[in-house]
Amino acid sequence: MSTVPDKARQGHLKGPAAKLLGPAEIRDLAELLGIQPTKKLGQNFVIDANTVRRIVKTAGVPAGGTVVEIGPGLGSLTLGLLETGATVIAVEIDKRLAEQLPLTVAQLQPDATLSVVTADAMRITELPGDPTVLVANLPYNISVPVLLHFLEMFRGIRSGLVMVQAEVGQRLAAPPGSKVYGSPSVKAAWFGHWKTSGLVSRQVFWPVPNVDSILVSFVLRSVPIGTEEERLAVFALVDAAFQQRRKMLRQSLSGALGGSAAATERMTRAGVDPTARGEQLTVDDFLAIARA
Repeated sequence: MSTVPDKARQGHLKGPAAKLLGPAEIRDLAELLGIQPTKKLGQNFVIDANTVRRIVKTAGVPAGGTVVEIGPGLGSLTLGLLETGATVIAVEIDKRLAEQLPLTVAQLQPDATLSVVTADAMRITELPGDPTVLVANLPYNISVPVLLHFLEMFRGIRSGLVMVQAEVGQRLAAPPGSKVYGSPSVKAAWFGHWKTSGLVSRQVFWPVPNVDSILVSFVLRSVPIGTEEERLAVFALVDAAFQQRRKMLRQSLSGALGGSAAATERMTRAGVDPTARGEQLTVDDFLAIARA
């Protein structure tokens, strides 16, 4: 049975910081499990306890609350979340990591409440609990799809914070008219309100990534702005608009709305300028077109 290596135990059973992992322990655990971090799975492990606590504090994790974490890896952020007294549901696709995580937590925070689900975060449809907060260090390659999947699937989530590639995070939080405003911006806005909450140094990761990271906080709408059917219709329009983002909407949406004339008529009824471009529209504008 795998346990935290002796080196990890010795380094983390002294003083107030004993509940978290450091660089040496992260590397020891990876070696113990035969883990070579891969770009394919987006595995960049956080090795700095101060960064972990900053993430947890910024996320506003409540003591006694239930948090879902996507891709806990070796447990750096998991331990930070558990340190607050929250219950954590961790979704991990790698079986070795999923099996080790409870052992690591039992070693360093024996009174913590953790559930580990071994599953693909892109396909999961059930969780053993009702999380209200989502906190995750998301793999760069699938961060937006997996985040949207969780917001669509688990409607009990009310708020959260994700650490993503800086470029992606800026898109998620971008307002209409911004140069980086795009499909992820509109889709994220369907669910709630987003803001960037600070950059994260590359040096707090192992291995060191070749891109910058950023924290993005969100608070979801207490009442959805539309039905599930309307969401699907809006997302289809958003995809069409930003696939040809330099074109006027009457052109970019012509395929989705039955031709340029039909698109112009629909947008006019919705109170949206047919000569505008997708980057100028709010999520409410797209919803108005879907409803027109």
